Amino acid sequence: MAEIPASLVKQLREKTSAGMMDCKKALVESGGDLEAAFDWLRKKGLSAAAEKAGRIACEGLVGVYVKDAVGAMVEVNSETDFVARNEAFQAFVKAAAAIALAKGGAVEQVKTASYPGGEGTVADELTRLIATLGENLVIRRSIALSVSSGMVASYVHNAVTSGLGRIGVLVAVESDADAGQLADLGKQLAMHVAATNPEALSIDDVAPAALERERAILVEQARITGKPEPIIEKMVKGRLRKYYQEVVLTEQTYVVDGQSRVGDVVEAAAKALGVPVAVAGFERFSLGEGIARERSDLAAEVGRPLAG
Repeated sequence: MAEIPASLVKQLREKTSAGMMDCKKALVESGGDLEAAFDWLRKKGLSAAAEKAGRIACEGLVGVYVKDAVGAMVEVNSETDFVARNEAFQAFVKAAAAIALAKGGAVEQVKTASYPGGEGTVADELTRLIATLGENLVIRRSIALSVSSGMVASYVHNAVTSGLGRIGVLVAVESDADAGQLADLGKQLAMHVAATNPEALSIDDVAPAALERERAILVEQARITGKPEPIIEKMVKGRLRKYYQEVVLTEQTYVVDGQSRVGDVVEAAAKALGVPVAVAGFERFSLGEGIARERSDLAAEVGRPLAG
């Protein structure tokens, strides 16, 4: 077998966006002929991935994987919900979530990791999947949470199968209590986060810019009343408490009972277990959030071919 120089593999990869291993195989099959290798990839459908790369992908799945005191989550986007129901796509998202756990959640490390049972990296496997399924697919983001003692709880909303759905949540519960004793609390907290989408864990964790923006709005609203500044300051403080109750996890009303403060629920759990319990962190992925979606005009699309 002829030795294929890395520079030739790189050249073919840049031309086709196919996976590194696929490019090398194509060059081996074609005896090092670049154009023949290009044709080989086209016949296999592997070079088609480059043509799909510009399409907006905002569907797909969020995958969650938890093992002991570590949890990880990934979002892999597709163009349509139809692909999200494909078993091969689901298997890929599950594998990516497991790799994210092993790699500490860094998305670039996930992409460059070896894909289990495959030839090449996770990114190479994704390219092959794009060619197979005919849609643009994107590993958009990944994250991992861990605790030194305690557990990482998870929850998947709108699950299509175990660990895969449209909303994924991880909650890190720090405690010397047995993980089994923390399981119910962790699960309920994860469900709460899925429902309320808090922005911060505690009041101290609220982003300064967000707090200042909210304070400025509240001050202007209070000044409309015409009341003196000392009264306005009191009004703003009261309204900020309400703001914290909306965006801070520990200040929110617990959705499980509709009346308790989340922070009080955690303190009650610690008292019942006889050891300290604290929420060390949380992460929430909602499928496609923040992605600008194209809006199509169906009438225009239908009428376009009829135009002279």
